[in-house]
Amino acid sequence: MKATQQLHDLGQSLWLDNITRGLLSSGTLGRYISELSVTGLTSNPTIFDQAIGNADFYDAAIQQKALAGKSGEALFFELALEDLGQAADLFRPVHDATGGIDGWVSLEVSPLLVDDTAGTVQAAVQLHAQAQRPNLFIKIPGTRAGIDAIEAAIFAGVPVNVTLLFSREHYLAAAEAYLRGIERRIAAGLDPAVGSVASLFVSRWDVAIKDKVPQELRNLLGIAMAKRTYRAYRELLDSPRWQKLAAAGARPQRLLWASTGTKDPAAPETLYIEALAAPDTINTMPEKTLLAVAGQAALYGSLPAEDDDAEAVCAAFATAGIDTDALAATLQREGAQSFAKSWNELLERIASKSVALTQGGSEGATR
Repeated sequence: MKATQQLHDLGQSLWLDNITRGLLSSGTLGRYISELSVTGLTSNPTIFDQAIGNADFYDAAIQQKALAGKSGEALFFELALEDLGQAADLFRPVHDATGGIDGWVSLEVSPLLVDDTAGTVQAAVQLHAQAQRPNLFIKIPGTRAGIDAIEAAIFAGVPVNVTLLFSREHYLAAAEAYLRGIERRIAAGLDPAVGSVASLFVSRWDVAIKDKVPQELRNLLGIAMAKRTYRAYRELLDSPRWQKLAAAGARPQRLLWASTGTKDPAAPETLYIEALAAPDTINTMPEKTLLAVAGQAALYGSLPAEDDDAEAVCAAFATAGIDTDALAATLQREGAQSFAKSWNELLERIASKSVALTQGGSEGATR
């Protein structure tokens, strides 16, 4: 039995952190679903930027849309929804079989809306309606403005993937927003079954402090912060507040491990997968990591709901001078800035290709 199947049987969903038109047309995504237990996927602006720039799969569609007068964000979202619509259809059997718990794909609102609550909610509602797929999450960052947008989007019935979470406190704020949105729906007599996941970024912790701590502490902080968050997640699912909502028909907001590709060349590719195997969670991973996991034969031990070792590790980092609260805020801010940078680069690439393709030349079609 493949390790991917073993993780699936443990109760952890394996999602692919990638989407390209080539992945769809070649049948590769379908093969990952049938052979590697992949039950969902995530996307972001960087993924689309690389997909559009590194191959010609999108050229005909960009040319057609540009000639029809489409440009900028409108053109991009049409391209993205074409891909994600196909992927969502591939995952629809899983979505239906699990009662909407699994089988999701994700699309991010414009990162330029990071400080605009009303604009984020408007974009989320519009994109979800445009997608016309029940198993498409709209990604909203768990920033200060994003937290209010998450509650409003959930109340509006829009499934949300909360992104850019780094700590237990970030997760709890996102979970609170989700709970409030569901409670408002119940009070208004609306269906409480609105899907959501909370995405905790893992590897960026270790990248941020790799040159600031002793060798023996390298590649340990991201896992410790994840374990700390998992404990809070299990406590919330056991709480009377959540049990009341579940009895009314609400779905759990599942905890998702994001940024789980190993960044340290000296560490095993499966580092964060092995450490964070846990029921009722999701691990979204790059293709390289997915294939590395598939090549393993070992069953990973399940993550305990309470892990005192995580607190000991965090204490060791505090002794080494790492302020995890301050670093979490920094990572979230820098993550939002990075997403905005990738977004602008994506739109620049699309504009460049649009000009080259509609004018019949090849200059500027790739960058």
